[in-house]
Amino acid sequence: MQVIVDSSPIISLASVNQLHLLEKLYQKVIIPKAVYDEIYFKEHSNIISSAIDGEKYIEVKNVKNIEAENLFSTALHKGEVEVMILYRELQADLCIIDDYLARKYAQPLKIKVTGTIGILMASKEKGFIKE
Repeated sequence: MQVIVDSSPIISLASVNQLHLLEKLYQKVIIPKAVYDEIYFKEHSNIISSAIDGEKYIEVKNVKNIEAENLFSTALHKGEVEVMILYRELQADLCIIDDYLARKYAQPLKIKVTGTIGILMASKEKGFIKE
């Protein structure tokens, strides 16, 4: 299963020491370069970036279709746009995005989406967390 993840779910899960749930659920996740940059270069990112440093289950990939980013001139952040483009390029199975507007854009593109809450619910169902 190929899973593409935006920065917000990574930041949220890392903030509560639950980033490992991504590995337990999916074995491997992919983040676009723009998401990597958001995580590493945002203010107060030391805790988050150190949480993903050395994690072999998180792979960073560049989008191939740079022109698609320009056509996607929306109110979305670059990371969210790259998540959706990478989803299409890799024919991924799932995107993990929290942003409501990004999820609205994903819907007509038939991109399967979940968010941090969905990760927590799936983790509880599988017994990875208690509550």
